[in-house]
Amino acid sequence: MARRVAIAGVALSDTGTVSATPHALHAQAARRALADAGLKPSGIDGFASCGMGTMQPIEIAEYLGLKPRWLDSTAVGGAAWEVMASHAADAIAMGHADVILLAYGSTARSDLKNKLRMANLDWGSRGPMQYESPYGHTLISKYAMAARRHMHDFGTTIDQLAEVAVSMRYNSSFNPDAFAKGPLTLDDVHNGKMIADPFTAGHCCLRTDGGAAVILVAEDRVKDLNAKPVWVLGSADAGSHATMNQWADFTVSPAAVTGPLAFERAGIRPDEIDVACVYDAFTYMLLVTMEDLGFCKKGEAGAFIEGGRLRLGGSLPTNPDGGGLAACHPGMRGLFLLVEATQQLRGVAGARQVADAALACVSGTGGWFCSSGTMILGRD
Repeated sequence: MARRVAIAGVALSDTGTVSATPHALHAQAARRALADAGLKPSGIDGFASCGMGTMQPIEIAEYLGLKPRWLDSTAVGGAAWEVMASHAADAIAMGHADVILLAYGSTARSDLKNKLRMANLDWGSRGPMQYESPYGHTLISKYAMAARRHMHDFGTTIDQLAEVAVSMRYNSSFNPDAFAKGPLTLDDVHNGKMIADPFTAGHCCLRTDGGAAVILVAEDRVKDLNAKPVWVLGSADAGSHATMNQWADFTVSPAAVTGPLAFERAGIRPDEIDVACVYDAFTYMLLVTMEDLGFCKKGEAGAFIEGGRLRLGGSLPTNPDGGGLAACHPGMRGLFLLVEATQQLRGVAGARQVADAALACVSGTGGWFCSSGTMILGRD
């Protein structure tokens, strides 16, 4: 079999600071996505989730009242959702499932506030990573080192990196559900608290609560849907490294593999894309991913994003909801990218709608550029 695959339903749970459990956020997002699609839980025969649960995704599926015949819990950080969506699309295309739900929920902000969970500072003290842990490499410092390399090699400036944060805040001003609103200037970013040189707080993503859900279906189920289908045109996933000493080039992310493959499989060029949804845990993550996806040449992303190109109204609106830097970031944000891209292609994004959006590029990054998943979506 080789069936076409569509995104049938998408939704977010409540986001920001939420009085709920992670399980409840999974359920809230899933219920909303089912309602969006016009489907019933009994119609779900595949389920994918990661990030929590004793036997993920079994525990979450049980909580949702599902008994799927297809499962996935590929845990590769923030890219996990694009990777699992790609796996789901392949499974549906081959007839292993007909309707697959992806769901996520996290109370990262509330847990920190209530001292239920503290940030992991060493990211692994066993296996290969034990040899780097004594040097105090935090996740943020790993991104900061990579950003410094790009600045050294290509002359990328701190203003260009900060423009990513300013652009995301501009976009979030059109999103009533965004956590961070209000104007943000380059000086605001520069004068923020230093976290890991060259990153001040403004270069770093939010920490919020929230959940999301996406439902993929086979083409023969599209007739049953409430909403307009958004088609999966092409996808790819790849891994790079776990330890920084095994990363050959700090200026090249694994999106350099997934981007060209996804575009080739979709039969689409980067210059045809109307809206991009790109993981932005840190300003440098988005900047270098734009290069590796093929939107500009290596080393030119700093100049590429100047002049408001990423903003609503710009030539390549990116993260119209405000992204992880301004809208929400409960942890592994990749599923939120798929929700936003789908709403844009449906034309239902309200004040942040990109006019005549027909093609979207979604790209998630996991770990410290350890993994990448890229998916090309189309309205028709």
